[in-house]
Amino acid sequence: MTALLDATDAQMVTLADLVTSLQVAEATVNSMMAARDGLLAIASRLAIDIARQGDHPDRGDHSIRTIAAEIGAVQHVSDRTIERRMAAAELLVDRFPAVWAAQGAGRISAAHSRVIVDAGARIESSSDREGYSAAILPLAEVESPNRLRALARRMAERFAPTTVSERHRTSRAQRRVWVTDGEDGMAALHTHAPAALVHGMFDRLSQMAHALRAENLRAKRQAARDGGEYESDDRTVDEIRADLLADLVLSGRPTGHDSDDGLLGEILARIEVTVPVTTLMDDDAREESDAETTPPAELDGVIPIDVDTARRLAGQTKGWERVLTHPISGRVLAVDRYRPSRHLRRHLRARDQRCRFPACGIPARKCDLDHNHAASTGGATCETNLASFCRRHHILKHQTPWHVEQRPGGVMEWTSPTGRTYIDTPPAPNTVTFTESDTVRAPF
Repeated sequence: MTALLDATDAQMVTLADLVTSLQVAEATVNSMMAARDGLLAIASRLAIDIARQGDHPDRGDHSIRTIAAEIGAVQHVSDRTIERRMAAAELLVDRFPAVWAAQGAGRISAAHSRVIVDAGARIESSSDREGYSAAILPLAEVESPNRLRALARRMAERFAPTTVSERHRTSRAQRRVWVTDGEDGMAALHTHAPAALVHGMFDRLSQMAHALRAENLRAKRQAARDGGEYESDDRTVDEIRADLLADLVLSGRPTGHDSDDGLLGEILARIEVTVPVTTLMDDDAREESDAETTPPAELDGVIPIDVDTARRLAGQTKGWERVLTHPISGRVLAVDRYRPSRHLRRHLRARDQRCRFPACGIPARKCDLDHNHAASTGGATCETNLASFCRRHHILKHQTPWHVEQRPGGVMEWTSPTGRTYIDTPPAPNTVTFTESDTVRAPF
């Protein structure tokens, strides 16, 4: 532990005062942004009222442009930018007033508000929007916007008028590939397709790129030992991914990069999908009330995917992990598999889902497993002494005065250099829980 080791007591007091002042400043900024949104929403309503007085057929479009141009001119901002801000402000203020009020009070940030509104945009009923806002705001007050995004999507599904499976069937008709030209002889290839396929494609490219980098490193070391020449390959993983994609699309195989034994071509994609067992059941096998509240499957614990895709993946995979959860609290109890291997690692990945430092959203599969109490000093290798930390926060734990203790239920209690305490609770798994009356309900 070297960071802040030489700090004096006076400097630590100054740091504590700075943190408190920045907290107050951030709350003030977000409150003022909420006030600005309120004024922009009033400007939008004013434009529509003026248009109604003249019975304009454009439904206020020209009036909104006129007022946006006036506001943009005085602020030295494009009127198109002001018009977008007016539309976003009206959506927040009129459709999610509780969220707007929470931001105005400094309880959440503007980024939190955007996440909540984006996830709840499909909720049509005003009463459902009120219920959604009431349920998600307590989470928004303790989670970062990037962590909140997955929770908001999951919560919004409980109030959405249609299921993700129904929407997915419509959205599939909009899948496409397109090109945008860039500068310096470059262009970008985009695809809009089912999330499971896109994530699978990216994962396969990533595995192949890392395998190629590892092979290049082995060849370089071998050439150094043999005293031979080696043509250095300094490409980044991003560059290799792009080159491999061109190979695969143009020739069907990684012909320009594959090894003599064709190992790259044998690499398969990996994706992680969590799906409640009740979701896997046929619709006819469930009670109608249960079917309405069963949560959808999730890709990487973030992106809802349709039930048909989840069932197909579960049925075709060679092996899948079963996560046992408490029927009331939803807490992860155990993880098993038909062929058990690395049991504890899978259990912790299912429990943690992402880095356990406050506000960090790096997926658990990309994190290190760290002993709370070091194994070298007798710390046990068990669920209650292990947690997932991304490399950045793993180093922070060991090389700075930040300290963490694991409490019952996998709760992480972090203590900062200034003595503040921050609690990180394991995210709710994508499962179903039951009330004492045995009514199925979706988790948040």
